[in-house]
Amino acid sequence: MEPEEEREWNAAKVEEMRSKAAQGDLFAEEWRKTFTVIPKLPYNFSYRFTDEDGRESKLQILDWEIGALYWNCYRRHGNNETVALEKVRSKYADGFMKTDLHFFLGTTQQYHFIAPNPWVIIGVFPIPKELQRSLL
Repeated sequence: MEPEEEREWNAAKVEEMRSKAAQGDLFAEEWRKTFTVIPKLPYNFSYRFTDEDGRESKLQILDWEIGALYWNCYRRHGNNETVALEKVRSKYADGFMKTDLHFFLGTTQQYHFIAPNPWVIIGVFPIPKELQRSLL
């Protein structure tokens, strides 16, 4: 978990998106009637790890599932951020570390050619570890 993020979306960016969405579209327009801005996730989540070559990396997790987990835990525990963060940490740090954890990686176009490491985690795939003896 990273330090707290801005709690609200950038108003200028939201307005820009709304104006782009107001433009005509050749396809179904039904989604525009129900479109709402979702609450901004107030924290960044990331993994720090060492790869097989011994290089240390820290990659931000941009998977929607971690955000959904945070908001569900937040609501389930009476809007308590501390408990919600602990539940996310418990699953992503403690729980997933007991598996054969794989990451789906992607890059963001904005930083692709200028950042020293433009990669982000767009999906987390915890494969349960299976002991060979249990396969017999």
